[in-house]
Amino acid sequence: MSAPAHDPSLPQEYPDKIDAAVLKIAGVVVLGSIMSILDITVVNVALPHFQTDLATGPEPLHYSTVAWTVTAYTLALATVIPLTGWAADRFGTKRLYLMAIAFFVAGSVLCAFAPSIGMLIGARVVQGLGGGMLMPLGMTIMTRAAGPDRIGRLMAILGIPMLLGPIGGPILGGWLIDNAHWLGRPSWTWIFLINLPLGIVALVYAAIALPKDHTEPTESLDVVGLLLMSPGLALFLYGVSSIPEEGTVNSPKVYGTALAGLVLILAFAWWSMRPKHPLLDLRLLANRQFSVAALTMFLFAAAFFGGLLLMPTYFQQVRGESTTMAGVLMIPQGLGALVTMPIAGMLVDKYPVGRIVPVGIALITGGMFAFTQLSADSSYWGFVIPALFVMGLGMGATMMPLMTSSLKALTAHQVARGSTLLNITQQVASSFGVAIASVVLTRGFEDRPLIGQAQQFGEESAKATDPGAMRELLAKFPEVAQIMAQYASDPQAGAAALMQAVRVDMAEAFAATYWVSAFMCLATLVVAAFLPRKREESHLLDEEPGESAPVLVH
Repeated sequence: MSAPAHDPSLPQEYPDKIDAAVLKIAGVVVLGSIMSILDITVVNVALPHFQTDLATGPEPLHYSTVAWTVTAYTLALATVIPLTGWAADRFGTKRLYLMAIAFFVAGSVLCAFAPSIGMLIGARVVQGLGGGMLMPLGMTIMTRAAGPDRIGRLMAILGIPMLLGPIGGPILGGWLIDNAHWLGRPSWTWIFLINLPLGIVALVYAAIALPKDHTEPTESLDVVGLLLMSPGLALFLYGVSSIPEEGTVNSPKVYGTALAGLVLILAFAWWSMRPKHPLLDLRLLANRQFSVAALTMFLFAAAFFGGLLLMPTYFQQVRGESTTMAGVLMIPQGLGALVTMPIAGMLVDKYPVGRIVPVGIALITGGMFAFTQLSADSSYWGFVIPALFVMGLGMGATMMPLMTSSLKALTAHQVARGSTLLNITQQVASSFGVAIASVVLTRGFEDRPLIGQAQQFGEESAKATDPGAMRELLAKFPEVAQIMAQYASDPQAGAAALMQAVRVDMAEAFAATYWVSAFMCLATLVVAAFLPRKREESHLLDEEPGESAPVLVH
C-alpha cells in the first residue's frame, strides 16, 4: 500500500526535522544504491577465479578478457544514466525504480549462472542497465521527499552507500569467495546470487514505501540525442578505461575509440541546445551555482577515486595483505566519513556550501600529500590509518554537500535532469581518475626495472636446476644479479634482500603517484573557492516559466 499523495491544490509543507515517513523513503533509496555500488567493486576480487573457472581449456583466460566484466558494467551504467531523466518524467520515479531493481536482480541471476565469459560479460551489461538508473533516481526521490530545507541531511543519508561500496565490496567479495561453497556452486557465483534476496526485499520495500506516481509527461524522447550521447559516452569511457591495459594513450584502442566518442559527445552538445527537452540538459550549466558545483565535483571525483584505487593495491602488492584484509584496513576512511557526513548534512542546510566543502577538500589534500611519503614499512597505526581517517573526514564533508548545493540551484522539474547530469559527471571523472592513477603507477613500476626483473626472475628461476643455468639467468637480469651477488654464500638471505628491495621500489612508485592525486586535489581546492559563500536560496518549489512543477508527494 503506497503512502497517500499530497493534494496538488494545496501548497506542499515540510516539517523541519527528518520524520519517519522520509526516513522510510530514504531506506528504499539506500538499499538500492548499496546493491548498485557494491557490485562496482565486489567483482574485482573475483577476477582470478573467472580466469580459471570460465576457461575453455587448460590455459587460464587472459586478465584483459575477464576485466571486461568490470568494464562492461561500468559502460552500461554510464550509457543508461542519460535516459533516466526522460524515463522518470515519462513513467514516474516509483515505476522506474522498481523496474531498475528488477533489471539489476535479473542481471545478477544471469551472472551467477553464466556458463562462459562471454555470457557473464553480457549479463553484467543487463545488471548495469538497472544499476545505472538507481543512483540518479534515488537522488530525485530523496530530493522530492526532503523539500528545500532538508536536502543536506537527506543527501548525507544517501552518501552512506557511496562509502560502503569501495570499503565493503572487497571485504564482502573476499569473504564469499573464501567461504561460500554452498549448493555445489562455485564460490564466485554467490557474489551475484546474494543480490537475489536483497533485490526481492528492495522490490517489496519500494512498492510499499514509495509514494504513488502522478505522472504528466512533458518530455518527448530525444532520439537524436540518444543516438549521439549514449554511444559517444560508451566509446569515450572505453578508450579511457583501456589506458591502463595499453600502458599509453598512444594506442589506436585508446585514442581511436576515445576520439570517436568525443566527436559524438561534442555533436550531442551542439544538438542539445536545439530541442526543448534534450536527453541531457547541458543548459543547466548556465546556472553558475550548479556549474561551479559540477566542476568541483568532477575534479574532486577524479582526484579522490584515483587515489582510492591506490591504497588497497599498496596493501596487497607491497605489504602482502590478503584482499579481505586490504578491505578491512580501508575501514578507517569509511569511519572518518561517517563522522563528518551527518554533520556536514546538517550544516549545509543552514550555512553556505562554500564554507563547508573547502574544509573537506583541504583535509583530503592533506591526506594525499601525507601519502607522498609512503614507504615499504610505513607504520599502520602511526601513519597509514590516521591519514586514511583524515581523508575520510574530508570525503564526508565534500561529496554530498556538493550534491546538495547543485540541486538547490534547480527547480523541482529540473531535479531529475540535474541529478542525471551530476551522475554522468561523477562517472566520467572517476574513470579519468582511475585511468590516470593506473598509468602513473604502471610507469612508476617501469621506471624501476628491478620490479619487472624480479618478477621474471622468480618465474624462471624454478627451471634453473644447475649453477650454470642460474648464472645465465642472472646475466639476463642485472638488477637482480647485483643484489644476489652480495649474498652469494646465503641464497635465502639474498632472496629476502631482493624481496625487500622490490617492496621499497614499489612503495616509491605508489608515493610518486600520490603526488599526482595531491596536485589534482589542490586544483579542486582552487575551484571550490568559487562555491557560494552566502547561504543559497533553494529553488525546489519554484516553477519553470510555462510549466507546472511536478507534484511533490510524501
